[in-house]
Amino acid sequence: MTQTPVRTREEDTEHPTHVEAAPSVLTTKQIAEAVPGALRKLDPRKLVATPVMLVVEIGAAATTVMSVLDPSVMGWLVTIWLWLTVVFGALAESVAEGRGKAQAASLRALQTETSARRLHGGPGGAEEVVASTSLRAGDVVVVEAGERIPGDGDVIDGVASVDESAVTGESAPVIRESGGDRSAVTGGTLVLSDRIVVRITSDPGHSFVDRMIALVEGSERQRTPNEIALNVLLTSLTAIFVVVCWSLYYLAGYSGAHQSWLVLTALLVCLIPTTIGALLSAIGIAGMDRLVRRNVLAMSGRAVEAAGDVDVLLLDKTGTITYGNRQAYEIIPVTGVTLTGAENAAVLASLSDQTPEGRSILTLVGRSMGGPAEATMVEFSATTRMSGLDSPGLSVRKGAASAVTAWVEEHGGQVPPETGVIVSEIAETGGTPLVVAEHRNSDPARVLGVVHLKDVVKDGIRERFDELRAMGIKTVMITGDNAATAAAIAQEAGVDDVLAEATPEDKLALIRREQRGGRMVAMCGDGTN
Repeated sequence: MTQTPVRTREEDTEHPTHVEAAPSVLTTKQIAEAVPGALRKLDPRKLVATPVMLVVEIGAAATTVMSVLDPSVMGWLVTIWLWLTVVFGALAESVAEGRGKAQAASLRALQTETSARRLHGGPGGAEEVVASTSLRAGDVVVVEAGERIPGDGDVIDGVASVDESAVTGESAPVIRESGGDRSAVTGGTLVLSDRIVVRITSDPGHSFVDRMIALVEGSERQRTPNEIALNVLLTSLTAIFVVVCWSLYYLAGYSGAHQSWLVLTALLVCLIPTTIGALLSAIGIAGMDRLVRRNVLAMSGRAVEAAGDVDVLLLDKTGTITYGNRQAYEIIPVTGVTLTGAENAAVLASLSDQTPEGRSILTLVGRSMGGPAEATMVEFSATTRMSGLDSPGLSVRKGAASAVTAWVEEHGGQVPPETGVIVSEIAETGGTPLVVAEHRNSDPARVLGVVHLKDVVKDGIRERFDELRAMGIKTVMITGDNAATAAAIAQEAGVDDVLAEATPEDKLALIRREQRGGRMVAMCGDGTN
């Protein structure tokens, strides 16, 4: 095959020199919201789990009574410091638990802000804009390109291309149409093209987002193994010092150096590891806060500790190793066509294409062109699988190889064998080929080139895997793609192993198999599937 100029994404990629650190996980608002929870935690029944703080609270209550009966500056100072110690410890624990509630609140806000276009009387009825949370099973809504599906349901009319990456993690859009086994849609997914009518199948509280909220709210802050062991040690030391101070009262009295209970209470709090007991939760939060500043979100101190023991790291491909959306990687002109000519046609054919793939072509070429005068835009459709424009004397199409091939032949042209070779080579490497063609005046239509779409591997990912390998951590890429696609991306990314065509059950089986081998396994992915 004749070598022709090719524009690739690497030629246009800008490498950022600075990444702004993420903001702190703790804010004044979060601390203020945690105060009521901290006060509720002062209930002695809840402090039983932390005997150190329970002893401090009992001491604070005792010194309060003694200061009221026999007021003194020292008595009130001791009382204030003891209560501050107890409240601070409870506040740290409350802040830790409040992080999960904040995540649930953000999910609820997203759910509330999503609007829906409900139809009265079926697909042809009048439209009414309502909140997605007001939808009930049996309601019928209409969703067009660029809008999010407001709830779980079934397509009862129309066909559309839908981006389900938020749910499945796979970047390739899927076709959803009425009838058959491709009619189910999930709330929160994005319609990329065309128009569909959806019948809602779930009531409020039973949708996918609602289940996610329930998972977040149902989680509790986990104590780390080291924290549990340290708590046992602190409890033992507390019991010993309680006995010591109790005995000291009688020994001091026997020696003629009588000590008040106020002094002995203050001594007890000084002796027992009060600070460590109060700061256990705060230490965990501080560690997670420092990770957030490095753009790493840790859900618990237990996760931070476990990360240090990881020796196998499983990674979802889409959105983790790759960017998550198929993007135009290169434009390959056929023999006899210049690179500029193929690029211009690809741009014209993408002017009305609002899919991520269509916009990525404009980004790759790096220039935008206005359509010819009196041009009619042909938007991408899941039915035609093409986009383009028609104008007097010129028609341009870009789309799936089979669809464009049929269009060229319909307009009297012939597809050169070279096109099929390019398309096959792209498909074998896991990419998606889009053929570009034009039809001028009365001349036969002809193919100009092929756009190579691929799920682009993130910059610097190979170097990061090299660092993990040097640390003794094995990396395994998991994907639902076929074996050929998975192997190509795995080789480019530099992972140690790959699991292709993986279902959720396959992922779980791999994790359990590695764990049975005595390995600590970490999973890195989008978190929803």
